[in-house]
Formats: sequence, structure tokens, C-alpha cells
Amino acid sequence: MKSIKQIIAITLLNLRNLPQRLGSSMVAVVGVAAVVLVFAAVLSMARGFERTMLSAGTDGTAIVLRTGATSEMNSGFSNEQVVIIENAPGVLRDGDKPIVSPELYVIADVRMRNSDADANVPFRGVMAGALEVRPGVRIAEGRLFEPGKREIVVGRSAHQEFVGLDVGSSIRFGQNEWDIVGIFEANGSVSESELWADVRVLQDAYRRGNSYQSVRVRLESPDSIEALETALTEDPRIEPDVMTEREYYSTQASGMTQFIRGVGYPLTILMAIGAVFGALNSMYSSVSVRGKEIATLRALGFGPFPVMVSTVVESTILALIGGVVGGLIAFVVFNGFQVSTLNGQSFSQVVFDFAVTPDLLLQGLYAALIIGVVGGFFPAIRAARLPVAQALREL
Repeated sequence: MKSIKQIIAITLLNLRNLPQRLGSSMVAVVGVAAVVLVFAAVLSMARGFERTMLSAGTDGTAIVLRTGATSEMNSGFSNEQVVIIENAPGVLRDGDKPIVSPELYVIADVRMRNSDADANVPFRGVMAGALEVRPGVRIAEGRLFEPGKREIVVGRSAHQEFVGLDVGSSIRFGQNEWDIVGIFEANGSVSESELWADVRVLQDAYRRGNSYQSVRVRLESPDSIEALETALTEDPRIEPDVMTEREYYSTQASGMTQFIRGVGYPLTILMAIGAVFGALNSMYSSVSVRGKEIATLRALGFGPFPVMVSTVVESTILALIGGVVGGLIAFVVFNGFQVSTLNGQSFSQVVFDFAVTPDLLLQGLYAALIIGVVGGFFPAIRAARLPVAQALREL
């Protein structure tokens, strides 16, 4: 108890004297704040991209691709194979009608806002059933396209990120002119990065005959995917890969998120090393300035252990202040910041928001805590070993 009381007393004394060491203390605070800011900003890209991708998928909807296809771009089915999928067990039906959406996936070039660069945007051909297999999608402005017409509805994120996609305007892709008739929302998911049109019209415009690239299926229940997969795999007329939408989008998101994290964590470690040296410099300076003060405390009966612990506590508090400041700046500046990037799996742009989530901020504070403890450890040993008699002779 005596040691604890001494630790508290010395720590409070150190904190009251911080204004006298404001310059060196700010070095430690700013260094740690920069580490947490960069950490949260970089990894919020991965978290936002992953959230955007995964929010489009559910366990109640399955997606069927050709065996070996890594994305919709390199998959393909004939109309006859689509009929086989529609009539497979496990497919939810509205009366006699299966709730499925055979779809075509192509790429269109559009101009990015505030840039002269073009971007590859997913241009998806769908039927009316597309809304039935995606319950979270709704028309926010305008209306849905009419079957048989060259009309497009655009995702909310695509409308915000790219030019020429306002309702009532027209846009040319190749030799065809398309009218923008509506904007849809999909809870901020990757679907909002897409353009949708009638699949039959898109097949004709891109000379795809009667082919599709993927089939989305509403399941009777999440467990029904096993019956669906078994039936389709055993049918020699079709070679499918069957997975839930959640599994599919998780696979699509993994490459980009791993790349960002592969950059973010090493960068944070390098900056953390610099911040540790900043903390060391600050605490060594603090111990040097307070040499007489520490010697006096020792002469009054305060032990070396409380002196050492109080120095580490001071360093840790400064680091946590920096961590909180860096986290707040990251949240205010980056959370919700919208960007687009090329998804290497589908070779198309995905519009997403940075997501500075609570767990990222907590990881940043853990990093700040480690920096504070390591940065205060060696100066704390020096403070505990400070020769009392020599320091007192200087009074």
C-alpha cells in the first residue's frame, strides 16, 4: 500500500509539472497521434472496402457461377442451363415462379468526377427478378427501366462518383445511346457502384446472344444451399460453383483488404518505432530536468520502484493522449470519406467509404499504450538509479 501511495503521489506531481516540460511532452504526444492517425486512416480503407462488399451478400441468396470462375467476368451459362438452375431443388418460389435472376456482367467506361480519368464501371443486365433476390435494393429516384428499352438505373454511389449519370440524361456506350431513368440504393453495398439495364437489351447491345454470366437464387432457407449444390453438381448438363452471396463477396474482397493491411501494418510499425524514440527523448528530458526533484523525493523516503513506475505511467498517459487525439482526427477527417478503387477480381471500380470503426480506434489505443510503456521504460530505470547524494549536492 505504501508503494501504491508513493506511485500516486509522484505521478500526480509529475503531471502537475507537465506545463514546465510542454515542448518535450508535445513531441511524444504528436508522434503517437501521427501513428494512430495513419494506422486508423489506412486500415479504415480496408474496413470500408470490406464492409461495402460484404453488405451486398446474404446467406439467404445463392450465386451460381461456372466451375472454376473467379468472378462473374469469366463465368458463363446458356439459356438452357439457366432453366436447369431455376428448376433445381432449394430454390424459393412465388407460387410456380422461381425467384431467380439470371444476369449479364459487362464493363462500361465513365468519367470520374474531378478528374479526366475514365473508370471501369460494372454494367449489369438484370430482369425484374433482380429486386426480388436483393430485398435491400430500392429505387430512390426516378423509376426502374422498362423491359425492351435502352434505359439504365444507376447505383447511388456510382451517381455520386462518376459524371453523366443524372436522371433524365443520356450516355453513350459504344454505338448505343442509353437513357438514365432512375437511381437505386442498396444500403451502401457494392451494388451501388453498378449500372443496371434490361438483360435482353444488354445482350443485344454487346452481342452476347442468349448467354448469361451468373444466376442469383433466393433460397428456401440458408440450409437449402446444400440441396441446390448437390442437384446442380450431379447434373451432367451444367458445371456449376454454388455459394452464398456472402461467401462470394467475401472472396471478392479478400485480395484488396489483404493488400491494404499488408501496407498498413508495416507502415504503422515503422512509424511506431519513430514514436518510441520520440517518447524516449521526451522522458529522458523529463528525468534530466527533474533530477533534483527525484533526488529530494528519494531523500524523503520515496523508494526507487515508485519513481520508476511513475515515470512509465507519465509516458503512458502522454501516449494515450496522443492516441486519443490521433483517433479523433482520423474519425473526423476520414470516416465516411468516399473514394473508388479498382477491384482486381472483377476489373471494375468499387465505390466505398472509409470506415473508422470502434475496433480500429481501440487497436490504435493499444498501439499508443505499447509506445508509451516502451518509451518510458528505460528513462524510468535511469530515474530509479539516479545517485541521490550527487543530485542533492547540486541543490
